[in-house]
Amino acid sequence: MLDRLRGKRGQAAEGDLFNPDCPTRLVLDQIGDKWTVLVVLLLSDGTMRFSELRARIGSVAPKVLTQTLRRMERNGLITREVFAEVPPRVDYTLTELGHSLIDPIAIISDWAETHIHRIVTAQRSYDATQDGGA
Repeated sequence: MLDRLRGKRGQAAEGDLFNPDCPTRLVLDQIGDKWTVLVVLLLSDGTMRFSELRARIGSVAPKVLTQTLRRMERNGLITREVFAEVPPRVDYTLTELGHSLIDPIAIISDWAETHIHRIVTAQRSYDATQDGGA
C-alpha cells in the first residue's frame, strides 16, 4: 500500500515514516493533533482571530491553542498577522501549505463523523467484555 501511495506522488518520498529518526514523524504528530485538525478546518473558510478560533473550537485552553498555533506557524501551515490596535488584534490565515491539508483532513473528519456510532458501539462492547472479565 505504501509503495502504491508513493508511486501516486510520482516521486520518491523525501521522508521515511518508518525510520524513528525521520522528522516526518514530527509532522504526523502535528497534523494528527485534534486541535490542528480543528484549526485547519476552521481556517479553511478564511482568516480568523484567536478569540474566534477559541470560541468555535470550544473547550480548548488558551495556552493549548496558543501552542498549537505557534507550532502550525513554525511548520509553515499558517501565518500570524499582528495589528497595532487597542486591544491588539491577531489574525490567523492558512498558508498554501496549510490549504493543501484541507482535503485530507476533511476526508478523515468525514470518516470519523460517519463512523462514530460504530466506534462508540465497539468501545461499549469492548468495555463490557473487559469489565466482565476482571
